Amino acid sequence: MDDVPETGSEAIRLEALWRGDFGDDYVDRNAGGYELREAFWNDLFDTIGFQSVLEVGCNVGGNLRWLVPLLRSGASFGIDVNTKAIARLHAEVPGVNAISGPGRDLPFRDRWFDLVFTMGVLIHQPDSTLPLVMSEMVRTSARWVFMGEYFAEETTEVHYRGHDSALFKRDYGAIFAELFPDWVQADSGFLSRDAGWDDVTWWLFERRNR
Repeated sequence: MDDVPETGSEAIRLEALWRGDFGDDYVDRNAGGYELREAFWNDLFDTIGFQSVLEVGCNVGGNLRWLVPLLRSGASFGIDVNTKAIARLHAEVPGVNAISGPGRDLPFRDRWFDLVFTMGVLIHQPDSTLPLVMSEMVRTSARWVFMGEYFAEETTEVHYRGHDSALFKRDYGAIFAELFPDWVQADSGFLSRDAGWDDVTWWLFERRNR
């Protein structure tokens, strides 16, 4: 258990970064960058037919706003460490159940959601906390886990807006498959800036034994 203090301190450092002015600036900087995403979420819904969702690191709801109209009332959830983002989400997308908290300790029951997903969130997890966040996604998902993140064949740190150890490109699909062999990769793809995203690779995994 010698690594527990290091894991905790690194998680706290990153969460404090996103909870404070740095995270608030991100909220303001990206407030209007989600208008082209509707088609993707409609296609995914038509393909796999999920009935409830949780977005880990939901920010202001740039993804959830397109999912609320597709699902029954009360079936769309989000969690984020930045309270400014959550407040804006409540104001702009009132159909989302959104709370403040870290992805490494989700306050939801096992297998509570059909789909648990991230979009540009795992890239901000260090090696020490990445498995914790993935494990929580797996624990709370009944069937599907979706990850949209920056890809690299080997873990590559990117200096991010004046901060070290705050953004990592990885092969998140391979990492997930190694950590959770009871899940099978159902699909993958790429989302470009021209389509309203940020050049991210995505992976969709399905629980093998339901």
